[in-house]
Amino acid sequence: MPFDDATRTELEAAAFRRLVEHLRARTDVQNIDLMNLAGFCRNCLSNWLKDAADERGMPLGRDESREHVYGMPYETWKAQHQAEARPDQLAAFSATPRH
Repeated sequence: MPFDDATRTELEAAAFRRLVEHLRARTDVQNIDLMNLAGFCRNCLSNWLKDAADERGMPLGRDESREHVYGMPYETWKAQHQAEARPDQLAAFSATPRH
């Protein structure tokens, strides 16, 4: 069933919010693991959010977009949840194609 633009936007926004909440809850999942498996991470989501704001002429800084995705300042999240990347993670990251 095709959706009108407003409904499609509402559904996509709801899916985005659910993804962000899921990633906030899964602090055990490291960004490098997301990059290695899916080719994107929390930082990518925050960059895409900022890009969308920029396209609409809306002021949204990098730190603000990251805080929106992480649910806290990025530096706080890193200090609380980010582990040092293991050699196998770094090797996989190097071998993973990115755009």
